[in-house]
Amino acid sequence: MSLLATVPDVVGTESGAVQVLGVTLIGVSATTAVKLLFTGLLLAAVLLLRAGALVVVRRALGGDVADQRRFWARQGLQVVAAVVLVLGVLSIWITPETDVSTGIGLVTAGLAFALQQVVLSLAAYVVILRGDTFGVGDRIEMGGVRGDVVRLGFLRTTIMEMGRPPSVASSDSASWVHARQYTGRLVTVGNGVIFSEPVANYTRDFPYLWEEIALPVPYDADRHRAEEVLLAAARAHAVVDDPGAQAALARMRAHYAMADASLDPAVFWRMTDGWLEMSVRFLVPHRGVRAVKDAMARDVLAGLDAAGIPIASTSIDVVDVLRREERRSGS
Repeated sequence: MSLLATVPDVVGTESGAVQVLGVTLIGVSATTAVKLLFTGLLLAAVLLLRAGALVVVRRALGGDVADQRRFWARQGLQVVAAVVLVLGVLSIWITPETDVSTGIGLVTAGLAFALQQVVLSLAAYVVILRGDTFGVGDRIEMGGVRGDVVRLGFLRTTIMEMGRPPSVASSDSASWVHARQYTGRLVTVGNGVIFSEPVANYTRDFPYLWEEIALPVPYDADRHRAEEVLLAAARAHAVVDDPGAQAALARMRAHYAMADASLDPAVFWRMTDGWLEMSVRFLVPHRGVRAVKDAMARDVLAGLDAAGIPIASTSIDVVDVLRREERRSGS
């Protein structure tokens, strides 16, 4: 009696096709259906035996999860189960009557499905090199990780992680360094990420960054003097009249459809409810930004102190209001 005859509502026709509930399955013969059934039974048996063996190993060896003996025992069982499963599937599907090319095609399709992430990473490696996306030594952001590329492999890219400035760091950021400086962690990211997420390169075509420092100035202060202090600090420490920066910008405009951009420091004003916000925009190299902003901050504070210009804040405004009220009540 045929094995299919024992399954309700599943029958084999005279031509060898399989019918389920009266519907003929195209491309599925009785032999194929039997092989699929045995393949499913083999997969279930291997998984159950592996789970049982893992339980036995766990109880026999004891120890914690990080125990090296348990680790290597688990790895050994995984390898044995994989070998048994592959050999069993090949035995089921490759028979003396089967064309060997069919078996090879099945194995190839299975490997392509199981290793799709590996294939994707290999393809991404070629794209990274041929597309000139980034190279070793570039400062990039990839897969949510910022830092310098220290190694580029066939499957993974190794990045020396750097911190994130407070303006771009999220509240749940795992970085404890609040600047673009090394944290000391080496992070590996799969190359396939470039197909699903953007990659930011800080150094490849234009090794400079536009930075800004915002300064809150009271409305009754000498605003023009405060602007002069900001511009003086930027001209002293930022990139100004640099032939290298001008040449890099010219190359960018030659290769990309980008508008012209000013490389000179500039101050922009923005009115708020409590103070006038002055933002100085300036150009810096892609490395050493924190040192430049530190030197500028020191110069700005010294210049404001010399000019007698306070830095506006909510607490100062409240104190001023209270003082005015006291003067009015006293008079």
